[in-house]
Amino acid sequence: MLFISPGVSEFISGAIMYDETIRQKSSGGSPLVKALAAQGILPGIKVDAGAKPLAGSPGEMVTEGLDGLRDRLSEYRSMGARFAKWRAVIRVTETLPSSRCVSANAHALGRYAALCQERELVPIVEPEVLMDGSHTIERCEQVTGNILHAVFHALFEQVSRGDAAHAQHGPCRQELQSASFRPGGRDGDIALLAAARACCHGSHRFPVGRSKRGPSNGPSERNQPASRPETLENQFLLRAGASGSGSRGLAWDRG
Repeated sequence: MLFISPGVSEFISGAIMYDETIRQKSSGGSPLVKALAAQGILPGIKVDAGAKPLAGSPGEMVTEGLDGLRDRLSEYRSMGARFAKWRAVIRVTETLPSSRCVSANAHALGRYAALCQERELVPIVEPEVLMDGSHTIERCEQVTGNILHAVFHALFEQVSRGDAAHAQHGPCRQELQSASFRPGGRDGDIALLAAARACCHGSHRFPVGRSKRGPSNGPSERNQPASRPETLENQFLLRAGASGSGSRGLAWDRG
């Protein structure tokens, strides 16, 4: 009913389906993917297998689902999906997350994004820092900054870069810790994202797809932002923000 409701595309631009849903048909016999496309809504697919206990790290989780993902992505692409989603779950305490948890989830997000790129699907990368617990907002800020830094580093290592994209590693931890923002608001999410992006990769765009241009001619070219991607297939999406933060969460278009 939701997918075929007249005028729904005025409010919904993309829909994330499960494996079961993407294989179903509407009451009229049309595959739900086509029902969405007919409304001008981009079909997406959740491809992770859920968060599971991380071995050797009590109380922590790692998202699974990389086994067989390449073939599943190919199938989803042929069925009409145009983007995918993978969610990592990060629990916060005074001692968690451990470096093992951060590394495992960031690496999985990077591998997932690279496989999506290979199969021409846009990856939504979602490192979710849970709000549950008695920790302070300052602790949440610290953990979020560390997670974003690790995720951007994993993406830089594993995902093909776009036009004039060159690494510009800097004092990441210091920049993240010194990011100026209003605690607890949308500005905070944006500031942390900007700091993580800048200190890991300069000001460059990170579109999905290999660059058609040759290598950079020098620093002046490296400092010029690439042109904005025109289609969803050429974009890279990062979902960030603490769980349950309402308007503080954002779907961030890397382009």
